Order: sequence, then C-alpha cells, then structure tokens
Amino acid sequence: MSKNKWDERFSKEGYFYGKEPNEFIREKSSIIPEKSKVGCFAEGEGRNAVYLATLGHDVTSYDQAVAGLKKTKELAAENRVHVETVQQDLITEKVTTETFDAAVMVFGHVPGESQAKFIQNIIGSVKPGGHVLFEVYSKEQFDYKTGGPPVIDNLYDPIDILNWIKPYKCLHFYYGEAERIEGSGHTGTGHVIQVILKK
Repeated sequence: MSKNKWDERFSKEGYFYGKEPNEFIREKSSIIPEKSKVGCFAEGEGRNAVYLATLGHDVTSYDQAVAGLKKTKELAAENRVHVETVQQDLITEKVTTETFDAAVMVFGHVPGESQAKFIQNIIGSVKPGGHVLFEVYSKEQFDYKTGGPPVIDNLYDPIDILNWIKPYKCLHFYYGEAERIEGSGHTGTGHVIQVILKK
C-alpha cells in the first residue's frame, strides 16, 4: 500500500491496529536485554514501540506514514514514555547499519520483489550479537480474510524467509495459525510466520 494510503488510514480517529502490542512481541520481548537500543520497523501507529519503551528500552520507530508517526508520539505521551520517530521508506532507503541492540517488525508487508531487501535492511540495522524479532502473515493468510494485505504477492513464503535468515542463528521459527485481535485491522485467527534470530 502506498504512503498516501497509509497516511489516509492512520489519519482516521482511533488506532487501526489498537494500542496494545502484538502478542508475539509481548510474549518474546524478554529476550531483549534491559535498557537496549531498539528499532521498530514499519511500526505504523506505534503500539509495539511504545510498549517496548515502557519496559525501559531506548526506542526508535520507523514508518513511511507521517500520520502513523504522529500517532506514535501521542501514544508515547499517553504512556509517559519517549519514542524517537523517523519517516523513512524501508525499501528505497537504507537504515544506518549496526545501530541497534534489537529490531522488531510486525506485519510489515511489501511487494514480493522487495521483501528480501526489506528484511535485510532490518537485520542490517542490528549490531552483531543483537536480536531480530518479527511476525508477518504467510501466503496462507490470503484465504483467512482476517487482516493483512489483500494481495497474495505482499504476503510471505516461509521458504523465502528461511533462506534470508540462513546466515544467522535462528532461535525461534513458527509457521502456522495464531489468534490476532488487534483493533479493527486484525480480526481473528490468521496464518503467520514468526522469527527470532541472533545476529
């Protein structure tokens, strides 16, 4: 979806994916060492970034939509934490390498031809020894109709992801169903791919 479409979506009242963090991030965030420098990528309205900031991390949130970053600042203020925000297209613009202790990405969906570059951009932002956590919808999600892009090319193939993360130590990999009730954007059982890797 284009930057303008995301800006339009995030400009509407309320939080499209809710204010609570993604359940996978909530469950697995303890793997991130205390007071880490964390990058949250394709972070939308900031729910995961703000959650991680409440845990005491130094968080920077990246998204292409200015409206989403504005909502991130508002949610951070509501929770009395600070989140740095950066407006960036993560396909065409390279993130500074080896900057973060950990990186998080939740349901960041881009066209198939750009997925490898997108994921490698996120992994590249992490220092050696750091962690990368992400959850995305698999191509199976196309039949579930409970969230995610309506274009199958923008969903992920588990074999592709395994190939992209092969150079790193995989600590967790899951391919299967998960219940995701997140605002009005994710509305029930879906089919996801989860990854935790150590660089």
